[in-house]
Amino acid sequence: MKVKDKIVVVTGAASGIGVALAKCFAGAGAKNVICADINLEGAAETAREIDGLAIGVNVGDEGEIKALIDRTEAEAGPIDLFCSNAGILTLGGIEVPNEDWQRIWDINVMSHVWAARHVVPGMIERGGGYLLNTASAAGLLNQVGAAPYGVTKHAAVGLAEWLALTYGDQGIGVSVLCPQAVRSEMTRGHEDSVAALDGLLEPEPVAMACLQAIEEESFLVLPHPQVLDYMRAKTQDYDRWIGGMRKLNRRFGQG
Repeated sequence: MKVKDKIVVVTGAASGIGVALAKCFAGAGAKNVICADINLEGAAETAREIDGLAIGVNVGDEGEIKALIDRTEAEAGPIDLFCSNAGILTLGGIEVPNEDWQRIWDINVMSHVWAARHVVPGMIERGGGYLLNTASAAGLLNQVGAAPYGVTKHAAVGLAEWLALTYGDQGIGVSVLCPQAVRSEMTRGHEDSVAALDGLLEPEPVAMACLQAIEEESFLVLPHPQVLDYMRAKTQDYDRWIGGMRKLNRRFGQG
């Protein structure tokens, strides 16, 4: 799908990858980019730079996501591309309290479900549309020291797969972004974490990789190409891969 002249929504648009995505799509000629974030002031700053529209949203609340979609389509027009990008990091393992597990589940997984629930039917009626869901390399591999993050990102990848195989014949394109460490508020203070072993990317090349994937209608977006090698090693010999991850856990984890 070409982004030029399209209506685009980006959640998490106040910082990091979200800012870069909004600017990238605007630069590619999008008709309007809606910058959505729980930090409305930050979203407004991004929107001012690209002449877009800022909307406050808590993606952990289905009602707010529906309101975001409804307002966008009322004020800007039918959504062509919805980028469900906002997410959070929760460190720890099985000891993490239930309420923290639920919060990260709602933000990292259910936000994608709710966005698709309220935007896909209209896209199908109009003949098609596109979803870009931000997951993580942790959704393909895992995350040492952060069980809630690794588990929810696995679920996010699984959902993106399901959306692609279920709605592809109805004109819905899907891409899932799975980077390792990217410079953002999420990685602030974690620059030396296991996720940054292959380098900490700036958000701009990550956004460009997403734009290319959308235009080529490629499912998997891997700004760190090493991740593909790790995936292949994992599927080739799962036990050996677990052994390697245990070494990383001894170095970086809490187990």
